[in-house]
Amino acid sequence: MAKETYEQFRVKPHSKIRLRDFDPAWAGGLQRKLREDELQLEAKEHIQRNLKRLSDAQELLYASNQYALLVVLQGMDASGKDGMIKHVMSGLNPQGCQVFSFKQPTDEELAHDFLWRYDVRLPARGRIGIFNRSYYEEVLVLRVHPELLEKQKIAPPKNGKAFWQRRYEDIDAFERLLLQSGTAIIKLFLYISKKEQRRRLLERLEDPNKHWKFSAGDIKERAYWRDYIEAYEDALNATSTKRAPWYIIPADHKWVARSMASEILVHNIRKLDLQLPKMTKEQEAELAKAKRLLREDT
Repeated sequence: MAKETYEQFRVKPHSKIRLRDFDPAWAGGLQRKLREDELQLEAKEHIQRNLKRLSDAQELLYASNQYALLVVLQGMDASGKDGMIKHVMSGLNPQGCQVFSFKQPTDEELAHDFLWRYDVRLPARGRIGIFNRSYYEEVLVLRVHPELLEKQKIAPPKNGKAFWQRRYEDIDAFERLLLQSGTAIIKLFLYISKKEQRRRLLERLEDPNKHWKFSAGDIKERAYWRDYIEAYEDALNATSTKRAPWYIIPADHKWVARSMASEILVHNIRKLDLQLPKMTKEQEAELAKAKRLLREDT
């Protein structure tokens, strides 16, 4: 996948995108040329190639011990976040990768500022951290359900336009600090259509092996679809920056989403221009000594 292909889905800083201008079923015109099974096979091969590239990049990230990488995954229910982690990140070394899924905050988390529970789970240098949902829930779910703000015990005024603007600014400042401290950030919004979400939710209900994935809350939240779209648009426009941009990933076709995400991850890690640590003369002498001793050992 060429860089210019997925770059068209990057939200440019200070832009005013509307999600209706993006096609969640986008496939780059390939659907007219190849059958669905052929497309899936081609995407699978592409992802497999990127798994090796991603694994090599992770090893270099760990060895250089200069940067950390934070991958933010956001999307509506059934948009494919879990599958993205399973298929695109499967080649990573578990020792250097952490995945966190954020549910409803605990009493301890609610006793701190809204970014605290995310801050304590950030990856250390040399490691990759994946947030399956993230601090952006604080301007998405809470924007759609402002009654949840009561649990955060925030002093008034709250839930006005100025309140959400301050939260965007807080998130920007948080990410700016991470970037300045050596944490690269990749933010992926898996954009699924309401029609495709309905199909996937029905699939979960009709397949006993997928019943565990279903939540009654998924149906309830569909009633707020338009509110979520508006909240996502505002968040994407307000928090996509040059060094921490948002990518809108068409997610109606899982193979498109996974292929595009794998390419974006590899490209952004390579942009860090990571290098293996240079050996001092003393270290080189130690390596030469160790090599000699091993060769003489019979």
